[in-house]
Amino acid sequence: MKRFELLVLGGLVAAAVAACGGGAKPEPPAPQGPNADSIAEAERKRQDSIERAQREAREREEAERVARQRAADSLAAMGRTSEAVKTLLGTMTHFDFDKSNIRPEDIAVLDQKVAILQANPNLRIRVAGNCDERGSDEYNLALGNRRATSAKQYLVSHGVDGGRIETVSYGEERPLDPSHNEEAWAKNRNDQFEIVSGGDVLKQP
Repeated sequence: MKRFELLVLGGLVAAAVAACGGGAKPEPPAPQGPNADSIAEAERKRQDSIERAQREAREREEAERVARQRAADSLAAMGRTSEAVKTLLGTMTHFDFDKSNIRPEDIAVLDQKVAILQANPNLRIRVAGNCDERGSDEYNLALGNRRATSAKQYLVSHGVDGGRIETVSYGEERPLDPSHNEEAWAKNRNDQFEIVSGGDVLKQP
């Protein structure tokens, strides 16, 4: 009798277990594809990325254009400055008849040259002394040399290294005005200044 009860009890337990935990296992949920919202978000991000890259490219191009323009403007300004300095440096001084001393009205012209030479330490110049046609060739060559030397001495006395200044005399050989009158002679009694080296790019004093 006890054995029968144990069998019945075992059957009841098995039935209870089957009722509680038995049966078919549920199927795992099927993977879901992206919904419309996530597709739209991905597309928006892609467009934002494209627009950002295009904007950065435009900004780079604009920055490069501005840099090129500034460089061109700077070179143009340097060119204008150099030409202006060359003009000042080339300004002649003049002399009275048979004289080699610097006239008071030419002191300011020489002072400009001092400033230019000091601002451009690599600059070297030549001073050419000239005379009018009166007097012998020999005398005028000597007078022209005194005139060139007079200008050089002024520049050196104001702080310019004498090694940067050459002198030459042309006497009466290179007249600015070939006429034979006082106006022409006054023009031809001069010191002319030219650049020997270091004049490619000149700084304003």
